[in-house]
Amino acid sequence: MVSDKLELELRRGVVVLAVLSQLRTFQYGYELRQSLTGKGFPIEEGTLYPLLRRLESQGVLISEWRTSEGAPRRYYQASAAGLRLYEQLISSWRGLNEAMDRLLESD
Repeated sequence: MVSDKLELELRRGVVVLAVLSQLRTFQYGYELRQSLTGKGFPIEEGTLYPLLRRLESQGVLISEWRTSEGAPRRYYQASAAGLRLYEQLISSWRGLNEAMDRLLESD
């Protein structure tokens, strides 16, 4: 269905912003996924985990393995570059929201 594809494109455009919004402190993948879902932004594992690895390889995230609480888990947090990117994306998001609000007011 066309609307489903277009909605997916909209979500893809903000998924990095959504993830960075939750990674100012270390979280492991499942915890992050639950946090996003709980705040109205459900994300599939098949989308989240590759994204986390890609953002880490780009220097946007840092990670560490922790084994102190049972099974080993990889925890992620925004790097300094990731926090700068987060601030840039917030600014872009707010500007786009304002523009869209103006555009949609005429409807």
